[in-house]
Amino acid sequence: MRRTVHRHLGKVVAGAAIAVAGTAVMVGITLPGTAGADESGGTGKAAGSDRQQAADGQGAAPGVVQQAPAEGEKGKGRDPLTDDETQRVERIAVNQQLLNSSENVEGKRGPQRLDVELANPGPSELDNPNAPRRADVTFYDYKDDTVVTKTVNLDTGKVEQTGTQHGVQPPASHAEDVEAAELLLASPLGAGLKADYKDATGNELTSPDQLLLTAMVYKATPGRQSGDLDQCGEHRCVRLFPKVKNGPWIDARDFVIDLSARKVGKLTG
Repeated sequence: MRRTVHRHLGKVVAGAAIAVAGTAVMVGITLPGTAGADESGGTGKAAGSDRQQAADGQGAAPGVVQQAPAEGEKGKGRDPLTDDETQRVERIAVNQQLLNSSENVEGKRGPQRLDVELANPGPSELDNPNAPRRADVTFYDYKDDTVVTKTVNLDTGKVEQTGTQHGVQPPASHAEDVEAAELLLASPLGAGLKADYKDATGNELTSPDQLLLTAMVYKATPGRQSGDLDQCGEHRCVRLFPKVKNGPWIDARDFVIDLSARKVGKLTG
């Protein structure tokens, strides 16, 4: 791990991302900031952290059910969701039952919000310019490793459909990236990350806030990894790609953080 960062520091401090790009091509993975791609030994998807950071700031507070706010600014037709619409559908989707029966990435009450997007119109509504606007809200329930998707009708303020899936792993949210970094820093396996950060900056690494974080969901190939990592895919697992702010990437791709079990493992072979 430390050899990679030293190479970046010695040769391409200003162009660290280019150096990492060359490394990523050799190992057959996709760099943060590009489209998600399958990776050897698992399946990873880039998280799109800028979009997720902005969206995560709009979620309802964990453990609190709030009355659906006034409609506020509304889009029309296939316009992207407005901020008001996004906030409103999130609050509508998290009813008391879901709040009490689910857990987020920190183990607190309420599901982990992943994404909110405009839903596709129904087959009979494709040519109807006045078709209702709907939004799909996707959550991850860490209590039983379930993806929950709710479709909210923006005109009526009602949940029209709820779907649950097991063994499905959408891209990670920024909140999950941060929690993964917290777990890695607290683990003995995070010692190399801390050492590389100190080499790059001269300072101690004590918080994920000191890094720019991107994660890829990791799904294990059955039988390839021993121990707890075999459960990745059923469990919510990610690989981190941390970057020193205004500095180089740090190579942490050998480590897998199991967010469901709150454990850190190392890839072998």
